[in-house]
Amino acid sequence: MNEAPPDQEEKERKKGEIITLARELSESQESFPFPGIESGSYEKLKAADEEFPGFVTPIDELIVRFESEGMKVALGEYPDSGNVFILPSQSNDIEMDSILPRHLRPEATDEKLNELILLSKEQK
Repeated sequence: MNEAPPDQEEKERKKGEIITLARELSESQESFPFPGIESGSYEKLKAADEEFPGFVTPIDELIVRFESEGMKVALGEYPDSGNVFILPSQSNDIEMDSILPRHLRPEATDEKLNELILLSKEQK
């Protein structure tokens, strides 16, 4: 009897959905309009910028880039791990230029992207 508890099964199912959506969005290489960042997420990202300057691109700079370039979905080095990132459309630098889908406001114009954002918020 190696059955996972129901909560764990649900978590794995949602992770699988996130990976599937992220893979589709990433492979499309589509640039999406930036829906904005949740205010609570912005505050946390801004505080991290101030506490650890120079480790990542400051969130205010990223927002300007997202607004001018649009954004894209990228998978991490190990796609099946569920690591999904949002990057400015002209960037491939996951280390410096990324935020997580859960940081975005769930007002994306693309249905799949919106679903990815909402599922990511549930997984946190």
